[in-house]
Amino acid sequence: VQLQASGGGLVQAGGSLRLSCVTSGRTVSIYGMGWFRQAPGKEREFVAAISWNGDNTDYADFVKGRFTISRDNAKNTVYLQMNSLKPEDTAVYYCAAGRGPAVVVGIAEYGYWGQGTQVTVSS
Repeated sequence: VQLQASGGGLVQAGGSLRLSCVTSGRTVSIYGMGWFRQAPGKEREFVAAISWNGDNTDYADFVKGRFTISRDNAKNTVYLQMNSLKPEDTAVYYCAAGRGPAVVVGIAEYGYWGQGTQVTVSS
């Protein structure tokens, strides 16, 4: 399974970005998907996750109400819409495919990772 994340960039505080994660290889439409992020000097942390069919989602508290995860299985793509961005959202964002169909939040529960896309929010 290959995952290609894109959509990062430089944005001012309060702005928006939409990240995309295109998957290829083994069919990932049956797997839960997630987004994580890692800021310089910090550990990778959970951001959002979605079940295989999109019916269930979960978010880290610090993004609730601002970020929305979605997926289009016909396009093998998972999205992360990020609104009201803050400087503390600055990080490399990674998409990942889970080992099963459900929503999961633990890093160890993800078996495949993309290369990451940089998001920088200026104040």
